[in-house]
Amino acid sequence: MFKRFFVDRSGNLAIIGALSLMPLLGTAGLALDVTHAIKVKTRLQWAADAAVVGSITDKSAGVAQAMAMTADGSVSVSESEARSIFAAQMADGTAIDLPSKAAGKSDPEDLEETARTFNVSVVKSGRDINVSATFSTLVPTTFMKIFGKDTIEVDGIAKATFQSNSFMDFYMLLDNTPSMGVGATPEDVDKLIAATKNQADSGSRNCAFACHIVSEKGVADKNSNYFVARKVGATIRIDVVAKAVAALTKEAEKTETYPNQYRMAAYTFGQKAEDADLYEVSSLTDDLKDIQTKADTISLMSIPFQGYNNDQITSFDKALTRMNSEIPAPGDGSSPAKAEKVVYFVADGVGDSYKPAGCTKKVTGGRCQEPIDVTYCKTLKDRGIKIAVLYTTYLPLPTNSWYNTWIKPFQPEIGSKMQACASPGLYFEVSPSQGIESAMKALFVKIIRSPRLTS
Repeated sequence: MFKRFFVDRSGNLAIIGALSLMPLLGTAGLALDVTHAIKVKTRLQWAADAAVVGSITDKSAGVAQAMAMTADGSVSVSESEARSIFAAQMADGTAIDLPSKAAGKSDPEDLEETARTFNVSVVKSGRDINVSATFSTLVPTTFMKIFGKDTIEVDGIAKATFQSNSFMDFYMLLDNTPSMGVGATPEDVDKLIAATKNQADSGSRNCAFACHIVSEKGVADKNSNYFVARKVGATIRIDVVAKAVAALTKEAEKTETYPNQYRMAAYTFGQKAEDADLYEVSSLTDDLKDIQTKADTISLMSIPFQGYNNDQITSFDKALTRMNSEIPAPGDGSSPAKAEKVVYFVADGVGDSYKPAGCTKKVTGGRCQEPIDVTYCKTLKDRGIKIAVLYTTYLPLPTNSWYNTWIKPFQPEIGSKMQACASPGLYFEVSPSQGIESAMKALFVKIIRSPRLTS
């Protein structure tokens, strides 16, 4: 009988199954506990991500605090906002959806995660606002308790960076010299030519330019082409530029994401040719409505008589040199005191001045007619000042002998030189068939760019 007992093999499967049951149940229980811990961590990660991103939206109180800071450092308001958002996400059953809540169970120890921590740091560094958060919690186990494991620790991190739009100071340099008295569109050019065909002064006949003649005593010549343009309803280019400046300030107001983000100043080449020099229409200000009002005063430079100073009135060299002296050192754009500096240059690209030496084209009696000399643009850019160029296409005047002799030979270079003057990506050409106002707004959007948010 003893011999039969030791050699009998029946029932082996039941014994083996019984011996295997405990590890199999342990493995299944381990999988359930780990799966639940992963689910809890996923929900916590969602809540942490929402907290770090939500604390630095462009309209948040924390970003407003950061933009008002004069130096780098901790942003306490954003830290409080992050903690509030995280708590709100955790309180939302749809966001966390822990098993005990989903099952409607009341036992607080039943699979509920405990000992939760959430730490957050928000620091402004230049234009960046960096958020870093950590979270951790202990998730109670069920099956793993058999092996002496009562909880599973889960943790994680969440980070985000908000790169703010810069604080920017715009210095608008507007060419208002007589060449900007040309008709704004081909239709306006035709109107002026037709309206001036009977002018007494031969130099003013069949002229596409609305020369603004004001005597040295300040008496305006009502017969000058400037008033002819007004009479026949022909719009000249400087009128459109002035209107566009006002519209641009309104666009800047709408675009600001925090107070006083953009400041503007406006300059022309002068009010009258006798003392042509950089003229301040408005000093640098954050009162953009004031710029809108003063834009109405922008007008064509007057001349005392036709052909004054041999028409040597448009000196880009002088204007850019003077502008360079007006602009303080640029910053990184992280605060009003460290604003980026941008010259917003609007011109038709043809210089006409007394420049017997250094002229890039042929000279007659010291008179230099040339595309813009980009050397003076480089001086500004080398200081870290951006130049945004709106080139108002210089219109060919095929019936004008002066144009055919002096300007036509380098007409193809005008636009390329203006583009070379601009900082990379900040060039826009607007033809007569396009709207200067729309072009100025489009260039403005290119300058300011949009904030980047990465996580």
